Amino acid sequence: MFFISIIIPTFNRSEYLKRALDSVYKQTVFDYEVIVIDDGSTDETAEMIRINYPDVNYVYQKNAGVSSARNKGLEQAKGDWLAFLDSDDEWMPEKLYKQLDLLKAHPEQKVCHTEEVWIRNGVRVNQMKKHQKTGGWIFPQCLPLCAMSPSSIVIHRSIFEDVGVFDTQLPACEDYDLWLRITAKYPVLYIAEPQILKYGGHEDQLSRKYWGMDQYRITALQKIIKENKLSAENKQQAIAMLLKKAKIFQQGAVKRGKTEQAEYYQQIIDLFI
Repeated sequence: MFFISIIIPTFNRSEYLKRALDSVYKQTVFDYEVIVIDDGSTDETAEMIRINYPDVNYVYQKNAGVSSARNKGLEQAKGDWLAFLDSDDEWMPEKLYKQLDLLKAHPEQKVCHTEEVWIRNGVRVNQMKKHQKTGGWIFPQCLPLCAMSPSSIVIHRSIFEDVGVFDTQLPACEDYDLWLRITAKYPVLYIAEPQILKYGGHEDQLSRKYWGMDQYRITALQKIIKENKLSAENKQQAIAMLLKKAKIFQQGAVKRGKTEQAEYYQQIIDLFI
């Protein structure tokens, strides 16, 4: 059975959210539920959903961050298959159909993601080579940066039961942290044809809110190495990436005269050399 729970976290994005929800209701599959987790919005989100999307399972919570909102969605979800959509992104009409078709053809697989189109400030932009996506055992590709978009994922509930949910202690790069835990244990399917429109350039993006996103990737790398559940090869690759990122931050802190910060990253380096 491929009943899908679609989880959309949102915070003060009523106009973007309407676009996202419209793209859900244009899907060519129909066996799904839609869950919107409102993470403390003060705009007209609640009223907009009440008027335009009365069948949405709308849940309001006090502002606690996107990880908390996604986890709340997981708690609400009835389906064994889960899809996430960020409220500022948009799906193409056959996105779910093509993913489910591929998953049905590979019943042993439990994770599927897709290519995406980037639009920044209303203009399509080309992705850099480092953002190139792929499928299979992609743990090495997930180490430098976030190699899958949450809005592109369809994933089986059992994955979360195995590796855990989104880390609410991370203010950013929470998806990077989860993808590391998943791809260390599971291969992923990949659809090379873009199935989502990923919008950027607006002021409330996490990448704009938090400087130096790699500091959170360093934390995620420390976590997964410390858990000691990686294969020998994956652990070696994770340590190498941790050292690379920590050295960059350490050198930058030294240049800016941030002595305490430089010492912190030097301690991380010393621990793994």
